[in-house]
Amino acid sequence: MPSLTTDEVATSLRRKGRWGLGEVLFWLAAAATLFFLPERHLILNEIAIIGLFAVSLDLILGYAGIVSLGHAAFFGVGAYVAGIFAKEMTGDPLTGLAVAGVAAALLGFATSFLVLRGADLTRLMVTLGVALVAGEIANQASWLTGGADGLQGIMMGPLLGMFEFDIFGTTAYAYSLVVLFVLFVVARRIVHSPFGLSLRSIRDNSLRARAVGIPVNRRLVAIYTISAAYAGIAGGLLAQTTQFVSLDVLAFHRSADVLLVLVIGGVGYLYGGLIGAVIFKVLQDILSSMTPQYWQFWIGLILVVLVLAGRERLTERARFLAGRLFGRSAGAPRTAPAREGRP
Repeated sequence: MPSLTTDEVATSLRRKGRWGLGEVLFWLAAAATLFFLPERHLILNEIAIIGLFAVSLDLILGYAGIVSLGHAAFFGVGAYVAGIFAKEMTGDPLTGLAVAGVAAALLGFATSFLVLRGADLTRLMVTLGVALVAGEIANQASWLTGGADGLQGIMMGPLLGMFEFDIFGTTAYAYSLVVLFVLFVVARRIVHSPFGLSLRSIRDNSLRARAVGIPVNRRLVAIYTISAAYAGIAGGLLAQTTQFVSLDVLAFHRSADVLLVLVIGGVGYLYGGLIGAVIFKVLQDILSSMTPQYWQFWIGLILVVLVLAGRERLTERARFLAGRLFGRSAGAPRTAPAREGRP
């Protein structure tokens, strides 16, 4: 095939970056839940936070091919930093959220150089180790984090100086939804840019990407840092809207849950994290009300059925439908990645 010119690539990226009707309807439906589902704002707030967390993981897993079992490290750091900042400094939500994102980004930047070493199995162990270390530090620094008792006494000020956080979760959900939308738009712009295109080439064949002049390591460090910041902001939202932080935010199941969300929704297009978050939380809510002690068993069984029923075919069909709804880039077929040793 003849090589595409720079102008043709730029035109293609602009076309893929256009908002489709399905996308507009998706976000209008999300905004409508603020008015038509007032009794569900608490669980909708959780869905928005998990959705943002899943988007952060999809940036490195779906677009850069970095597998992580310890993404909860950034989520937990963001939660603790936001909680401590509100408790010790000021309860302004936006300032605390920015500080949480910066703290998680710094941790992501510092650990990205470890993640770059080795292949997928090494990365799995390194990311898991980072999360375990972060959890133990939070446990031992009980004078700051509250340890096993959790960080209590968090008092949040009114959002923008006008909107108090209420017990029904209305302000919290509106806050989380707006933050999710803004960061989603930024993530969408990233993946539909030349930078995002270079990430996909690295995911498919890093040796070939390096051969054509793409600075592979710098690209991976950049996206890993951005992903960590997104996860930290999601953790900060959880701390601010619940006004409590426990060691649970750094637990392994946080990383496992967000991976499960992406498995359900689909990896490699940003809406997969959002759709997976909705399905996961709705299933959790229904199953936990039916069988409070065994809901995790049923979630696991559903995951096994998904795999045995042909995960790839279901994913490709979901990606095709998403492509029709949300734009061609989501539903474009993905070619199998070339083998690492063959540029």
